[in-house]
Amino acid sequence: MTGWRAVLSKKWLGYLGVVVAFALICAMLANWQWNRHEEKMAVVHQLEQRYDAAPVSVAEALPSLDSYDAADEWQPVEMTGRYLVDETLLVRNRPYNGQPGFAVLVPFRIDGGDVFVVDRGWVPTGNDQDAPDEIPAPPSGEVTVTARLKPGEPAVGDRTAVAGTNQIATIQLSEVQKQVDGAIYSAAYGQLMAESPTPATAPVKYAEPEIDTGLNLSYFVQWIMFAAGAFLFLFYVIRQEQRNNRADAEEALEDGDDERADERRRRRAARPRHDDDVEDEILDAVGR
Repeated sequence: MTGWRAVLSKKWLGYLGVVVAFALICAMLANWQWNRHEEKMAVVHQLEQRYDAAPVSVAEALPSLDSYDAADEWQPVEMTGRYLVDETLLVRNRPYNGQPGFAVLVPFRIDGGDVFVVDRGWVPTGNDQDAPDEIPAPPSGEVTVTARLKPGEPAVGDRTAVAGTNQIATIQLSEVQKQVDGAIYSAAYGQLMAESPTPATAPVKYAEPEIDTGLNLSYFVQWIMFAAGAFLFLFYVIRQEQRNNRADAEEALEDGDDERADERRRRRAARPRHDDDVEDEILDAVGR
């Protein structure tokens, strides 16, 4: 017990304080990594649940023009109506598979009057101009469209629509509204899944998104191990010092025993020898 009382000295309490502070920092970093992992897994789970779900009506998914629930991202919606081809918009700076291009937005007037913005897909930048060489037309007349819900995008810096063109910087639905005649669904739009009748040509459809879950879970485990390792290292150092102190004490005790034995021999040499002295010498010899 005496050895462990020594741990309560200022020196070891100071070391303990450093280890505790280090462990707290590790715990906070581990918690951050765990939260990041949970966020990514929630996105993966939502994608798995919604991406190939059965379509619902737009009115069911979006009860009002400005409503949108983040839990409904990727949910397929189905609608019937007509494309407003003359109000087609191109979203700039949309690379796909490493190639520059545009996203093709076509407002869709649903039977009943509301307008829902449909991203029909991707087209490459033209060979001779900063615009597509060709934009495949959507089906004419009455069309049934199935699209996956996506939230409207925020503005990007000071990038705005290009004056005199049908190009916009992002799918910022408030900007899209300025380009479209009539009120639109202002919080969400749709990525095209299918349309009937099927046109002869169409923009390139987007591939299913790949969610990078990263190494957050591994980093979480590493930070926990760092915190535990700090305490184990402190315990090892304390035990090592106790062993060293015990070895030093035993060595000092042995040195003291040798000195006392030498003193006894000197005293015996200075007085007449008796039988008891002979016995003591024999015992000392046996002890050595």
